[in-house]
Amino acid sequence: MSTDLTFITNEPGKSLRDRFGVLLEDDTRFFDCLVGYFFISGFYKLYPFLETVEKIRILVGLQTDRTAYELIQKAKEQGELNLKSHATAIEQVSKNVLGELERSADSAEIETGVHKFVEWVRSKKLEIRAHPSENLHAKVYIMTFAEGDRDKGRVITGSSNLTQAGLQDNLEFNVELKNPYDYQFAIDKFNELWRVAVDVSKPYEDTILNKSPYAQFTPYELYLKFLYEYFRSELSRPAELDDIYVPAGFMKLKYQEEAVLNARKVLDEYGGAFLSDVVGLGKTYMSALLAQQLDGRNLVIAPPHLLDRDIKGSWPNVFSDFQVRQTDFESIGMLDHLLKRDISKYTNVFIDESHRFRTETTQSYEALARICRGKRVILVSATPLNNTPRDILSQVKLFQIGKASTIPNLRNLEAFFTGLEKNLKGLDRQHDRELYFQAIQANAKATRENVLKYLMIRRTRTEIEKYYGEDMKQQGLKFPHVEDPEPLFYKFSKRENEIFDKTIRLLIAEFKYARYRPLTYYEGRRTEQELQGQRNLAKFMKILMVKRLESSFHAFRLTLDRFIHSYERVIAEFKRGNVYISKKHIHKIFEALDAGNHEAIERLLEAEKAEWLSAEDFSASFLPDLESDHKILLQVQELWAEVGRDPKWEAFREVLKLQPKLKNGKLIIFSESQETASYLADRIAKEVEPKVILYTGQAGEATHRDVIANFDANAFHPRDDYRILVSTEVLSEGVNLHRSNIVINYDIPWNPTRLIQRVGRVNRVDTKFDTIHTYTFFPTEESNDLIKLKEAAEAKIHAFIEMLGADARLLTEGEEIKSHDLFARLTSRKTITGEDEEEESELEYLTEIRDIRDKKPDLFARIKSLPKKARSTRMLPPAAENVAQFPALLTYFRKGRLDKFYLAATGASDPAELDFMTAVKILRPADPSEPLQTIPPDFYAFLDRNKAAFAADTSPAEEDASPRYGGSAHDAYLLKRLKAREIRRYQGFTEDDEAYIQQVIQLLTDGALPKPTTKKVAAALKKESEPLRVLGILKRDIAAQFFQPTRAQGTSQAQAPREVILSSYLVETK
Repeated sequence: MSTDLTFITNEPGKSLRDRFGVLLEDDTRFFDCLVGYFFISGFYKLYPFLETVEKIRILVGLQTDRTAYELIQKAKEQGELNLKSHATAIEQVSKNVLGELERSADSAEIETGVHKFVEWVRSKKLEIRAHPSENLHAKVYIMTFAEGDRDKGRVITGSSNLTQAGLQDNLEFNVELKNPYDYQFAIDKFNELWRVAVDVSKPYEDTILNKSPYAQFTPYELYLKFLYEYFRSELSRPAELDDIYVPAGFMKLKYQEEAVLNARKVLDEYGGAFLSDVVGLGKTYMSALLAQQLDGRNLVIAPPHLLDRDIKGSWPNVFSDFQVRQTDFESIGMLDHLLKRDISKYTNVFIDESHRFRTETTQSYEALARICRGKRVILVSATPLNNTPRDILSQVKLFQIGKASTIPNLRNLEAFFTGLEKNLKGLDRQHDRELYFQAIQANAKATRENVLKYLMIRRTRTEIEKYYGEDMKQQGLKFPHVEDPEPLFYKFSKRENEIFDKTIRLLIAEFKYARYRPLTYYEGRRTEQELQGQRNLAKFMKILMVKRLESSFHAFRLTLDRFIHSYERVIAEFKRGNVYISKKHIHKIFEALDAGNHEAIERLLEAEKAEWLSAEDFSASFLPDLESDHKILLQVQELWAEVGRDPKWEAFREVLKLQPKLKNGKLIIFSESQETASYLADRIAKEVEPKVILYTGQAGEATHRDVIANFDANAFHPRDDYRILVSTEVLSEGVNLHRSNIVINYDIPWNPTRLIQRVGRVNRVDTKFDTIHTYTFFPTEESNDLIKLKEAAEAKIHAFIEMLGADARLLTEGEEIKSHDLFARLTSRKTITGEDEEEESELEYLTEIRDIRDKKPDLFARIKSLPKKARSTRMLPPAAENVAQFPALLTYFRKGRLDKFYLAATGASDPAELDFMTAVKILRPADPSEPLQTIPPDFYAFLDRNKAAFAADTSPAEEDASPRYGGSAHDAYLLKRLKAREIRRYQGFTEDDEAYIQQVIQLLTDGALPKPTTKKVAAALKKESEPLRVLGILKRDIAAQFFQPTRAQGTSQAQAPREVILSSYLVETK
């Protein structure tokens, strides 16, 4: 089809590219372009037709602004007198060119076209000038034919730019002028404009060769660019806090300032932050410094003993010392009281020991969610993740919306954490052991990489010493050395060992705990929730017996006697035809379980006969199972009647009297059991040291102040009345006991987090001790060989955990620990310092790029100026050998605040997503002088694969299209009810009522209501169908605070563009 047409529209057979092909390839000697914008990236579509053209002139207008033009022109007129102005103008031209190339598509054809453009500029075949007029919008293309041709030339003018869209894809309207008069007018006008234009060919060439994505960058430069981009926000933060006040006697520590700067940035972006440095690093002081930097009134919620103004390190005193005004303080247990006041006056909420709110089904969590909505939330906890990843979810939801979060690429938090739970489904803890623990570790990593990296400030002592060591040295601060925890063994005789092992076997394998799960035998109506609650209670009572047995023979005998008495009462009542179920106390029981108060559980179980059921309505197996359990209890009681001594106490008494470190220093002794603690304090006072004090949950205020005066190094009125403190878990958090440097665990802290918290009481940032000592008791068999003692102790622990099977999670309080790992973790200093859970630190790389910025400013400026889509080639490093085969391409992408890294490799069907640590090790050259390798043609094929993977991972997820995914059954029920026809079409609602119901629907869709609220509303609506009463229930039971937006809402990155930051092509190591 002929292209010789007057009008060129890019319709089939009428494209401008095709017409240029005919006119340029054979006939044209000179090609002149007058365009408002010139797109180098579109040059590839035209250059094949220009190979035979003798001269190309391109005149641009809008792309180079008037200021740049005038600066260049002035510099030319004044020569070297105005080099600064000339440099500024050239920089502006370069910026425009660079911006276009960074935004252009990625293809080998475009790159070829760009290189051809540079080649012709160098040979003077192509020249480009800028005209001063900002109003130059023309698009005129003039082709001058060789002498003797049919005529002088042709002109095409119209709507098309020199881009693929303008030349071929878009519907355009261009006209070809063939009249000699039209040609002459056009060429004369072009020459007139050309004479006053400024040559910008050189800036174009320099930018492409040295600054554009097509420039050559060394592997080291690309590595530094990677660090610069990844840590860009940290690098742009102010170096110091604004208007900081540190009271006399307090150190102005760099690591604490850094934490505050980080927290302030996280708060600005996400509305909440975790301050989660390991225990003893001064998080209360950091909170006070952070409060200085925030506007508005503060609310501090903390355990009551941390609000005591008689304790120097309490929240009120620290905030007062740091001159933080406009702050109120409230106890964790007084949240309902707090809600009766005006909570709208608060802007910032600090929550100490925030891990106490890891369960979102409690009334206290619902109250806290009301208090926090619409405010900045600062969660202060060294152990925010105590059991499962859902611990984190409940705390994050205090400042983020469950299914409408602003965390990058993670809008639906509920779906994300539900997905983590699904990873464990179908895996048996015993039979699929390795796969099960691999899934646990993968879930923890996914939580860190996708959630916590954006929200949490956490450093270990090792990191702080390594990266802030110089500042610590200047301040005279030195952390104490934490010794490896030392095991203490109490040895059973052969018969005692037989009795101990048989007891464990009977209580775990044969005992049915029927007394604690009567509804599982009930043949009447019962809900699955009631059944599950009783099954759980039976499991917890099993764990209680195991823990008591390990804690002390004294506590175990008392518990055993209570069990026997309880069973005898239940059996007697059953034979009279009665079964009593106490539903009223079940929530209190589980709260006591959560708090570790096992004595309270037993009291609650015996406290009330709340509901009577007939024995006739129970299965025939209930009474035999009760009698079987009772028989086992009596059998165990008979076994223990043979044991007349307490080998654990005897071993401990000997250690206290003979161990040099324990004879004279202050000691902190922990037991989970109140009865063990009381027994221990009594025997110590009688047989070892009269200066002993007991502290349990039943202790009064006077005892608490005695503890502080004798064991807190910062006490206002220190005393020396006591040398030994025996305590339950009530003192394992939030208090300073650092006049001691020795912690003894009389019973095994089955969850290593307990060990971290306990030792954290003495391992404080301002301790005067050089070393911290920890001891833990373990049961074992008679032996004089230390190795055999350890092996026997490990075997005991293994038996405990393995016999419990899936219920072992309850023994370790939710933490998944391999049985053979627990002894090692409880005797390792890394557990205490928090380093056993830590990944490699990013601080190493942040420090590296900061040092470049501070010590090599020229190199830093060079790195900063590297373009987006920068690339390099290097030999496949050892760090990549396990994740890729050569050749491969690593690409760094960004979308808003989201950074992702992908590796497309030979032999792999799909690119692999990498975490930061893997990616940085691949990019980091061993030698900064490592040379650049040639970038091969298949670079773009690999890049396309990585881009496709990134696009797929950052597209709106299916979970967003289904708002109920990941939510609760109550949410789904309420949505169904409120969207039902009887509500939707009810004519009695006012416009305000209808708007209110839509707001509630949106809250439910977004997962913005706490579970206790939706549970309460759902229960009420199941009894009501009349629309106005339904509305009344909603208004009564949904607190007004939940209709407020969070601080983070409105900052979503969903519409942010996807960007290629850089790529590294990996080739075979030579």
